[in-house]
Amino acid sequence: MKNQFTAILKFVDDYWIGWIEEVPGVNCQERTREELLESLHQTLVEALEMNREEAILAAGADYEEEPIAV
Repeated sequence: MKNQFTAILKFVDDYWIGWIEEVPGVNCQERTREELLESLHQTLVEALEMNREEAILAAGADYEEEPIAV
């Protein structure tokens, strides 16, 4: 099952700007809507990978992973 996130999109002053609703700090600005969606996707993937790495480092050597469905 893939995770699903919500992109908030807005056209302002000749640019598309967007945010991922569920993940603070994931926002982008592009000239076209398609470029914005691509940038948001890539930025979201990078943010999730970085957050996962930081969590694992913070946990140390002896940790468990448990999926949580919302």
